[in-house]
Amino acid sequence: MRFRPARRDDLDRLLGCVVDEPISWAHPDRLLTFLGTGSYRYDRIWLAEDEQTGEIMARAVWWSFPDGDRPLALDCLYVHPSVTDRRALAAELLRRAHDAYGTVPEYHVFVTPGWRDDPGTRAAVGWRWEAAGKAGLTEELERLRYAWTDGEAPVPEPSRRLVFRADDDDEAFVAAFRRVAEGTLDFHTRQALAVMDPEEQARADVRDYTSMRGDRSWWRLAYDHGGDLVGVALPSANDAGPVVGYLGVVPERRGQGYVDDLLGEITRFHAGRGVRRIAADTDVGNVPMARAFERAGYRVFAVRLVLSAATGRSV
Repeated sequence: MRFRPARRDDLDRLLGCVVDEPISWAHPDRLLTFLGTGSYRYDRIWLAEDEQTGEIMARAVWWSFPDGDRPLALDCLYVHPSVTDRRALAAELLRRAHDAYGTVPEYHVFVTPGWRDDPGTRAAVGWRWEAAGKAGLTEELERLRYAWTDGEAPVPEPSRRLVFRADDDDEAFVAAFRRVAEGTLDFHTRQALAVMDPEEQARADVRDYTSMRGDRSWWRLAYDHGGDLVGVALPSANDAGPVVGYLGVVPERRGQGYVDDLLGEITRFHAGRGVRRIAADTDVGNVPMARAFERAGYRVFAVRLVLSAATGRSV
């Protein structure tokens, strides 16, 4: 078996890799679109091919920001149906790519709510999870995917107790991100803080959100009428459309319902631009955030399963 990153002249064969399981994958339309936008790159698609026939026996596709300097998430893992041990081949392909990248990106899989009740979905997730685990991705996370849809849920009224201000100084958001990260329930933030200085983590978050498709001018800091910072609200967008990018309340103001004000501002902002649908994610364990989405009329439409390397692990 030969393992290597893809090249432009592999495109026709890449398009022939078809996943017929009930799981998210880089189907031809997605592959072509994201290669066009830069979210996929040929050097971030790895292949295992038969040395005799040249046939692609396995394919792994990583997603990144179009201008990103590193792959951020494994988006698709395919193994040819004729392969006897799909887990072993997939694991070896991932290990080869991780060695080349010098890092172990997360693996994201999208499934329908109630996926555990469907044998086909459980099987599709199962062998991929085992393969990814053998390649170093051992931390499991489940995130609920919500959507607000115009006409199905009301547009929130403006907050009466908060003032939202734009600020073009990234340092103001670095300081706000650092404060709201204290005691957060968000898994990824806690994971990052285990290996990063709080300011470094906040700066990394600001950089990542700047790289998203949402306009930087949309970002807002939230203050009470006395001028004290209460939280941060970032409407944004990704490849699929408008999203609730980020929101957080400073520790000393939690438990007072401000999460509803922040989410309401993001929702109202997008709706004011004529947006008909807004997507959002939160960890299954972040119950306060999930309840806030439900109060605001957001409804679960999918589940994001995430595998990541143990904190601090790198190649």
